Amino acid sequence: MHHQLFAEYALLPGGWARDVLLQWNAQGQWQAMEAVQAVPPQVPRAAGPVLPGMPNLHSHAFQRALAGLTEYRSHAQDSFWSWRTLMYRFAAQLGPAQLEAIATGLYVEMLEAGYSSVCEFHYLHHDAHGQAYADPAEMSLSLLRAAQRTGIGMTLLPVLYQNSGFGGGAPTAGQSRFIHSTEYMLRLLERLRPACDAQSARLGLAPHSLRAVTPESLHEVLTGLKALDASAPIHIHIAEQTAEVDACLAWSGQRPVAWLLDHAPVDARWCLVHATHMDANEYQRAAASGAVAGLCPSTEANLGDGIFEFKTWQNHQGAWGIGSDSHIAVNPAEDLMLLEYSQRLSLRQRNVAAHAQQPDVAQALWQGAVAGGAQAAARPVAGLAVGQQADFIVLDAQHPTLAGLSPDQMLASHVIASSRQSAVAQVWSGGQLLVQHGRHALHDEAMAGLVQARRDLLKA
Repeated sequence: MHHQLFAEYALLPGGWARDVLLQWNAQGQWQAMEAVQAVPPQVPRAAGPVLPGMPNLHSHAFQRALAGLTEYRSHAQDSFWSWRTLMYRFAAQLGPAQLEAIATGLYVEMLEAGYSSVCEFHYLHHDAHGQAYADPAEMSLSLLRAAQRTGIGMTLLPVLYQNSGFGGGAPTAGQSRFIHSTEYMLRLLERLRPACDAQSARLGLAPHSLRAVTPESLHEVLTGLKALDASAPIHIHIAEQTAEVDACLAWSGQRPVAWLLDHAPVDARWCLVHATHMDANEYQRAAASGAVAGLCPSTEANLGDGIFEFKTWQNHQGAWGIGSDSHIAVNPAEDLMLLEYSQRLSLRQRNVAAHAQQPDVAQALWQGAVAGGAQAAARPVAGLAVGQQADFIVLDAQHPTLAGLSPDQMLASHVIASSRQSAVAQVWSGGQLLVQHGRHALHDEAMAGLVQARRDLLKA
């Protein structure tokens, strides 16, 4: 059985197409995109332009409940590191039920904003005392249930976290909930694999960072992962802060990205999250490896990380995508706008993300982020193309931000000129309609659960 939708305009991999009949099967995979002369009988008509759904390549779900609560000065000069201390205190109080409630609310927010899948970089494994739950997968399963309930596509990335700094420093008390031995992590992956398969979620691995795993542990866990699934995605935080770069130089004599490229089999399976501080050689080598740069503009701005040299990465044909990370903002359009604006401020130019093959900034941003996000997710969510999953967004052509515009102008207005309004009418994931008229069916219940979980945590 085919499911169908007529789109007056659809953003296909090759650009905008007019009068397109979109067809997908019962398994939620695209079967055909055909130009037609008229709308076939009984086929619904999209309320506006159809865009590919956006993969969110980096999420720490529990931090959604912390968003906005650290915007006060706690040190003479606040930084990522002072923020991290506050985050650790918050994380210490979370239980499985609270995590599931927060994630459910967050995933509803993501879907309503136009994210159709998420890569969950999950490091909150143990109980508040740092002890394993009776089922070591308890916290991971909370996230899988939230994804299944909301319908968002999931790539689950359990995090290997062992040390407090470069060279194998002992973990701090605030990190006790994160810590796994390498053997324990591999057993956790074995435990999670059938649970992920049961809901078509993708399972991968996230060595937290070079400061959190030793070279020996990194080699051992990558060898074990290869035996379990040689195609599994691998994500790692890297070169987010200048202090991290300095510490890596002191430890190894190399910058973080250079060290990783020299000592790990970095290829297209890898997502280098942030990669904010690279030198010219690292930009060239990292792009050539095929790895995706995982950019999180709103979080990177909120934490004062610095500015990724996006134009340099583009010039090396590097793959990239976006994530909402700490969820200070949960909106792909807003993060794409921030990415473009950071480049404009840094370079004192306009329309920086445009390139020779695509002079339209919004289209270049959207399609680039979809392609890189799909690669990082290791799922077939790379756009409106046969064989890919039917993840897509329908914009509301009658929304005041978009009304009367051409499709390329609508996309540009959605990304650049939305003024925190949303013109998203529908969101589909795997061929299932999850958001209608801008709202998820679970909106009220999910938001109430998130608010209650946050209220309980703030009372603790």
